Amino acid sequence: MLDKRQFYINGAWVAPVMPNDLEVINPATEQPVAVISLGNAEDVDKAVSAARAAFEMFSETSVEERVTLLERIISICDRRAPEMDEAIRLEMGAPKTFANEQQTPAATGHLQATLEALKSHSFERKSPRGGSLLRSEPIGVCGLITPWNWPINQIAAKVAPALAAGCTMILKPSEVAPLSALLFAEILHEAGCPAGVFNLVNGDGPGVGMALSSHPDIDMISFTGSTRAGISVSQNAAPTIKRVALELGGKSPNILFADADLESAVQFSISSCFSNSGQSCDAPTRLLVERSVYDKVTALAGEAAGNTQVGDPAETGDHIGPVISDRQYQTIQSHIERGLASGARLVAGGPGKPEGLETGYYVRPTVFADVTNEMPLAQNEIFGPVLVMIPFESEEDAISIANDTPYGLAAYVQTGDPERAKRVSRKLRAGSVYINGASPDWDVPFGGYKQSGNGREYGQFGLEDFLELKAITG
Repeated sequence: MLDKRQFYINGAWVAPVMPNDLEVINPATEQPVAVISLGNAEDVDKAVSAARAAFEMFSETSVEERVTLLERIISICDRRAPEMDEAIRLEMGAPKTFANEQQTPAATGHLQATLEALKSHSFERKSPRGGSLLRSEPIGVCGLITPWNWPINQIAAKVAPALAAGCTMILKPSEVAPLSALLFAEILHEAGCPAGVFNLVNGDGPGVGMALSSHPDIDMISFTGSTRAGISVSQNAAPTIKRVALELGGKSPNILFADADLESAVQFSISSCFSNSGQSCDAPTRLLVERSVYDKVTALAGEAAGNTQVGDPAETGDHIGPVISDRQYQTIQSHIERGLASGARLVAGGPGKPEGLETGYYVRPTVFADVTNEMPLAQNEIFGPVLVMIPFESEEDAISIANDTPYGLAAYVQTGDPERAKRVSRKLRAGSVYINGASPDWDVPFGGYKQSGNGREYGQFGLEDFLELKAITG
């Protein structure tokens, strides 16, 4: 079992102020693979002091210096990618192929997009009428709180722009999946990141998350996680009026019109919903289907779900793995049971584990039909491989159902009519809209409307989140 009890503070690996061991569980085996220590407010104080002391120097570095640092980090990330694949597999059960092709490359993707943004950003420019100088400056010391479902993706999406802006930072990764974060700290150390610029303190929300979000010497909190936790972060941050950037939950609609290529559209809908074992905040979990093809699409969805393979993350292949924990498994089972009790029609999957997978937190890929948008199945973020199907009568009806949610992170439109695709996309209240299975690049802004958060990450938009704008006149 790996011993990962130390924190990374002021350029060195240090012991926690007070040891508080927590085992990291491999969700495929239900066995511990590592032990970390949970920090407390004193550990946070040490990290914040280091970051505050380093800010004066690092905030004055040149763009060229920060470009060179990011380039070194990218090179080391590429070399150590196999280690990152393995860390993500062990901590969250991502299958080897998925970790290698989707999870790990996200780090380099964000670093590259941020590097391009840094090179092109005008840190000093004239005001529109030319009478003043507008200057972008780093916001200061930043607290970064990241989730377990796409661990290195969200870490890189925050650390890269913070470094590019000239900020210093304290990272609190999810205590459930901390191994990729600890490896990333090693990468930054090897790249020569100056002492105190990047710090890492493991811990839970009450012990470290609250200490970060309420700390008077932290200027900004960037948080990704549940809407419930995001509310708590905002409340804790309010007394110190720090900037708060939030990327929260979602219940994304996927509108399927009758003029789409139904077979490919349904295959995309199922694979996208179940990808990462359904543990993605922007997953298309509500499939809205035009009434005239509803029965056909239901049959196709049931078949596609039945063909979805679930298996051991240690093996290569296109299968999905377990969900993150026993707690998450039980939560998903409760949603499935409530869906059955509410009268939704089970098309595929259902309660319990897939046959032959009694050990591990595996969930049967599940599809419900005849769901109404008022049902809890359609309103609650389940965060597992569970798809709900809702029929609609017209384009206006589809838009109304799609927007009838407290969330607004992403939306999907599938149609053979390009003009309809653009027309509907403009009316959807979501931060991202994906048409006919298109995938965005790393420089496209990511974030949500309504209770899905505020602010935007990725590329130039992520860089701007970590900058203050100063006007100099006269």
